[in-house]
Amino acid sequence: MDSMNRTVHFNVKKEERNEAQDILLGVYAALLEKGYNPINQIVGYILSGDPTYITSYNNARSKIRKLERDELLEELVKYYLKGHN
Repeated sequence: MDSMNRTVHFNVKKEERNEAQDILLGVYAALLEKGYNPINQIVGYILSGDPTYITSYNNARSKIRKLERDELLEELVKYYLKGHN
């Protein structure tokens, strides 16, 4: 079977998802408190990988860098799809 026709399984441990959720909510709150548009800033970070999209206030920048961007994206997709099933 051609490897391009197979579906690859992706699995993130439950604990990592909880950590990703906590980090996203904390970063969101820090950005909001500093007067930024949190959605725009988080999207900018996920798309570019540039940590300067995230404020250093309340250690938000160092916290978000603890996770890979694909883990953050996985958490966002999971949350969105669960709310629309």
